[in-house]
Amino acid sequence: MPVTSVHTDPENLTMTLVADFPAPADRLWSVFTDPRQLERFWGPPGWPATFTQFDLAVGSHAKYRMTGPHGERANGTWEFLTIDAPRGYSVIDSFADEEGAVLTDMPSMRMVLDFESTLEGSRLVTTSHFESAEALEKVVAMGVVEGSTMAMNQLDRVLEGLRAYAEGKGTRTEILDDTHVRITRLIEGSRDLVWRAHTEPELMKRWLLGPDGWRMTVCEIDPTVGGTYRYAWAPEDGTEGQAFGFDGETLLAEAPSRSVTTEHMTGTDFPSTLNDLNLYEEDGATLITLVIEYPDQQTRDMVLATGMTDGMEASYARLEGVLVS
Repeated sequence: MPVTSVHTDPENLTMTLVADFPAPADRLWSVFTDPRQLERFWGPPGWPATFTQFDLAVGSHAKYRMTGPHGERANGTWEFLTIDAPRGYSVIDSFADEEGAVLTDMPSMRMVLDFESTLEGSRLVTTSHFESAEALEKVVAMGVVEGSTMAMNQLDRVLEGLRAYAEGKGTRTEILDDTHVRITRLIEGSRDLVWRAHTEPELMKRWLLGPDGWRMTVCEIDPTVGGTYRYAWAPEDGTEGQAFGFDGETLLAEAPSRSVTTEHMTGTDFPSTLNDLNLYEEDGATLITLVIEYPDQQTRDMVLATGMTDGMEASYARLEGVLVS
């Protein structure tokens, strides 16, 4: 993971994050000054950011919102204090309301971003300065240390480019914490087509089959918020296994980039998972990123032990063939 340390210093009222990347420092500058690239990592998994304003000038502002899996929003605003291209910049980072106005009852901090060249590439040092120990404690209690770490650990794939990061590497499963898993797979094809393949039954029936020897017997989808879905599979003659299915509800839909659904195994009392699907397109390819939230670590480990990753790889490989045709 790129993040090597996150340190809070109550005496000096600072929080410092350090991350190293195999990319030049000027590449860091280009990412942190392009809102479309910032959006791909600014915000931990499950809370992606959308920048609605980004005026890179002293005294000007950047405004953004992070959207949670249930549609919750957390808004923020930066006031640019200093700009030292391409070595970094500093801002006043504040919580904001829906219109971007600073929330005065929440802590603001002075955030300094430094981009340093190293023998291996570059180092990002982010130092946040707080007005009081109480402000620092409040932000830490809100989970900013964990959230910042997970957010910055997404930056490497933006710096590399999607093909360098994921091409030829198949389906990858990463354990983020006790209850969260991230699955990634690069698909040759546009984001619009990949989105359609996840929301149109006739397309989905052609690829979401898991290992060979299975067929999809039910595929009912309402991809709108509040809509429900139901999928079922059965083994073909000569294939071992028993029929099974899943059902759930769409909680968030932002076509063609994001969909959040619940997932429950039909006919069981197993608890549901929360599936957060995000699609990113670059150079004619789309990175599928699926963050799954399990109710507990035991359920997470039980599901992973079923060979889920291999089954998803078989389906995603089939999806590429469907998109070509």
